[in-house]
Amino acid sequence: MGRVEAGELEIDRRDREIAFKQATIDKLTHEMAVLKRLKFASKSESFSTEQRNLLEDTLDADLAAMELELEQLTPAKAAPQGKQQPKRQALPSHLPRREIHHEPRNVACVCGCVLKRIGEDVAEKLDYQPGVFTVERHVRGKWVCARCETLIQAPVAPHIIDKGIPTAGLLAQVLVAKYLDHLPLYRQEAIFGRAGLAIPRSTLAAWVGQCGVHLQPLVDALRSEMLRSQVLHADETPVAMLKPGHGKTHRAYLWSYCTTAYDALSAVVFDFADSRGGQHARAFLGLGGESGWRGTLVCDDFSGYKACFELGVTEAGCLAHARRKFHELWANHGSPIGEQALKFFGELYEVERVVAELEPEDRRRVRQERSRKVADALHQWLTAQRQKVPEGSATAKAIDYSLKRWLALTRYIDDADLPADNNRVENQIRPIALGRQNWLFAGSLRAGQRAAAVMSLVHSARLNGHEPHAYLKDVLERLPTHPASRIAELLPHRWLPTSAF
Repeated sequence: MGRVEAGELEIDRRDREIAFKQATIDKLTHEMAVLKRLKFASKSESFSTEQRNLLEDTLDADLAAMELELEQLTPAKAAPQGKQQPKRQALPSHLPRREIHHEPRNVACVCGCVLKRIGEDVAEKLDYQPGVFTVERHVRGKWVCARCETLIQAPVAPHIIDKGIPTAGLLAQVLVAKYLDHLPLYRQEAIFGRAGLAIPRSTLAAWVGQCGVHLQPLVDALRSEMLRSQVLHADETPVAMLKPGHGKTHRAYLWSYCTTAYDALSAVVFDFADSRGGQHARAFLGLGGESGWRGTLVCDDFSGYKACFELGVTEAGCLAHARRKFHELWANHGSPIGEQALKFFGELYEVERVVAELEPEDRRRVRQERSRKVADALHQWLTAQRQKVPEGSATAKAIDYSLKRWLALTRYIDDADLPADNNRVENQIRPIALGRQNWLFAGSLRAGQRAAAVMSLVHSARLNGHEPHAYLKDVLERLPTHPASRIAELLPHRWLPTSAF
């Protein structure tokens, strides 16, 4: 290839990159205009006070996230000369302070003289421990050479929010309280007020939005690593999504994917979508292309997963869902068929308690020796009972659920890597379902996707035995200087606290 052709290709590549960036900028600019209009119009909407508070928090967080994304897409511009920068209000003097000194490692000048300290710059960061605010005073001494007037000073330590007042600890507190403890920002504002400093919820929302942008690469890396596992759980739960302009909410969904208890990797990743359509599961798993995921998916009988099985994914059923049908018959109607079926399921689960800690080959052997006999007897009994019950009855529906999915329900018997049910992912999504009344998202998907991202990290940290606040604080401290090529080192299953180095 000649120089001329290579130059033309490079020009073409740059033109495409510029066009892509401009299209993204235009899209973000349009979204920001829409959200700003919604923010000022929300006061006239027929929302309740709580809904309006949640909506305003969400809009402020979305706007802050978009501003940061636009900043990353556009080249840095020098501040106009003579233009005064807004002065930040000083942190209250009554808050306790601790000084952190940053001095040069070497105070010898290049000319051979010893530098003399002539002053300092002080930057204050707001920190928070439950119930108590403190101020970190970062003191950077100024050292000058008396002979050649060389001035040196320790560099400003990078922070996740450039020139912002919060420490990583305070940011972690806000994120964990919002996404793990289900405390909306307007409630956190009141809590902080009782601690001595009422941080406006608009400020808290801006911090949340910016942190969401910075944490997204971690979640993308976690998803990529999780998709290397050959067995995954999947489930979904509804959450309310606000529709500005209508004064109503509609049903969105939080999809959950996690590794099994038998996998060396402990991870859960949430995905937010505005519907329950199966295309969301296919998109998450990367199906439709040659590089799509081709493992075994443990799930319930929801039809949205069916297309995945037509694209190369293997289906594994949930024994707990099948059992639940018969438990309802017995609990609600005293059904003898339900009672007898529960005894069969009880025997199958007894085997699972025995094999839980066994090595894979031993687990498969015991299942084949014991579970296969029980499963065959259950199948024969269900087939016989089905002929005795009328069509359309609750008993017929319970039996049909198991018989029609029998291969998927019993696939775990011959595969030691498969769990018997989908309870693991249901346990991951249950705490989220308890707090979903505090999650009302704006019309865009951005707020829901940000929530899914942060929850993926804090819940995965918990799965790996880490205290979520400690994990998130350390990650937020290290992200500004951590190489993007080594982002996987900060994932919850690989994370080591800074103190461990």
